[in-house]
Amino acid sequence: MEKILEPWPWYVAGPLIAFIMFLLLMIGKNFGMSSNLRTLCTICGAGDKVDFFKFDWKLQRWNLVVVLGAIIGGFIGSHYLSASTAVAINPETISDLNTLGFKSAGKAYLPTELFDLGAFSDLKSLVILAIGGLLVGFGARYAGGCTSGHAISGLSNLQIPSLLAVIGFFIGGLAMIHLIFPLIF
Repeated sequence: MEKILEPWPWYVAGPLIAFIMFLLLMIGKNFGMSSNLRTLCTICGAGDKVDFFKFDWKLQRWNLVVVLGAIIGGFIGSHYLSASTAVAINPETISDLNTLGFKSAGKAYLPTELFDLGAFSDLKSLVILAIGGLLVGFGARYAGGCTSGHAISGLSNLQIPSLLAVIGFFIGGLAMIHLIFPLIF
């Protein structure tokens, strides 16, 4: 049980991900999470109003099962297979986050200052989460997929647009954390 409770090393998790990608490629499927939002919107009838949502969503049912599995697996992993809810991060990062007002850094999986139920009563937290969600959603659609779709599926297919998107994700993440994040907090 100890081996399951601890994070798996790259040399175990990496080949497992590669094996799943190989299986998907062999059956002609592409992995990605953000495409499920389009599928869900189509199921709810968005195709009646917008051409983008007019497609045969039944071909994407398998990917909806992946999302359901990720939700169920995440719940099981966080509630039953986690020895600790704290994330092992660099002490300097914890100090920097504490300086910015994140007292839960290094003690919780997600910063409770943003993701606790109390954040819903704080206007600043609500605005940050809403704007962040819109930017992530727009960015994923504009880039033709999310980080998981491009970094795992696109790169395994040797797609140049996915390589460019992943480079853009990293540049955007670095700019956010070093330039914009300190201004917000």
